[in-house]
Amino acid sequence: MDFQTFDFQPQIMSGIKAAGYLSPTPIQQQAIPPVLNGSDVMGLAQTGTGKTAAFALPILQRLSSGGKGYVRALIVAPTRELAEQIHEAFNSLGQQTGLRSITVYGGVGINPQIAKLKRGTEIVVACPGRLLDHIKQGTIDLSKLDVLVLDEADQMFDMGFFPDIRRILKHLPKERQTLLFSATMPKEIRHLAHEVLHDAVTVQVGTTAPAETVSHALYPVAQHLKTALLRELLKRTDTESVLVFTRTKHRAKRLGQQLDRDGYRATSLQGNLSQNQRQKALDGFREGTFQILVATDIAARGIDVSQVSHVVNYDIPSTPEAYIHRIGRTGRATRKGDAFTLITNEDRGMVRAIEKLLNSTIERHTLDDFDYNAAAPPREPGKSRPPRSSGADRQRVAAKPGSRPVKNGSRTSKSAQGAQRSRGRQSQATV
Repeated sequence: MDFQTFDFQPQIMSGIKAAGYLSPTPIQQQAIPPVLNGSDVMGLAQTGTGKTAAFALPILQRLSSGGKGYVRALIVAPTRELAEQIHEAFNSLGQQTGLRSITVYGGVGINPQIAKLKRGTEIVVACPGRLLDHIKQGTIDLSKLDVLVLDEADQMFDMGFFPDIRRILKHLPKERQTLLFSATMPKEIRHLAHEVLHDAVTVQVGTTAPAETVSHALYPVAQHLKTALLRELLKRTDTESVLVFTRTKHRAKRLGQQLDRDGYRATSLQGNLSQNQRQKALDGFREGTFQILVATDIAARGIDVSQVSHVVNYDIPSTPEAYIHRIGRTGRATRKGDAFTLITNEDRGMVRAIEKLLNSTIERHTLDDFDYNAAAPPREPGKSRPPRSSGADRQRVAAKPGSRPVKNGSRTSKSAQGAQRSRGRQSQATV
């Protein structure tokens, strides 16, 4: 099958060719026809499968006819990085259509966004918090909306955005096409799907296993030896570009600085950075200025860096699904990739949960000539480390009936929402 099968307009086919797309991916093969037909669609696909184009191309086709100068398509995404990626995809694929796309998210000034909205645009890619700001101020008109896309719905739930999503829905016309994409389908996402989708077509592509191009293994190690083991792994491995995940933004910053002092071209991506700093880190990693990017889960989704050769989970992720999304950052576009996960005794419960989801045992590896028995450095007087919950404990908390997921030791969903509104900017995750 090739893209000619979908009978896209010549201007859109030009964008497809310019983007270098040769043939549609499985999610594109399954999702594009019902979206073109105007059906509501629920798409289940892991990261890196090409789902952005699966909704962007038919939306561009639909918007190429009809009115211009007002918002006709709204794509809601959980993070700034994903919003920018989607925006870039629309601009790239639709460069010959004359359709305009803008991004709307917090952490940057609102006035430039207001000015762009006044000039007129057909496509808005938004994060929930800042979009609600525009709705409250009356600076965006969504009354003529044709298509709504909720992208990475499970991550939006994890970040506590569902109340905001429901507020946004109240301001949209009932007669519209709605597309919902999610990597996983917990019960909360199913409830939302029942609320917003009508006679939906469901398409699903490989959501419960890493890509076959990814080789992954576990590296047992004591907590205090993780950095030393990571250094040894980097020394002994032929790497091109490495994405390292940590549980907290403070650890991401500290580890990025340590690797930089070790002589690696390393930087970090975490919530304490300004938007310009985050974009500089991402661009530098994409372009090869930085070989290593140390990041929190903000980088697990929505960052299209196809040349990642290795993923290292410095800290094990908080859910089995997050493990799949993280290691899915490598082995993309038919390239082979490797994923290493450093695990401690406290992570045994999460390891069992991951292996249960994968229905297979993950190989354990150790390094020759590495001192796994080295003592922990003495703590500074007067300083103590707070107790850390185990992977099993985190799993039980997440599974507790009526509870909401808590990411990386952050606020609960409700308080996180209040913090977002009080700051007047989009919540930063956890990618």
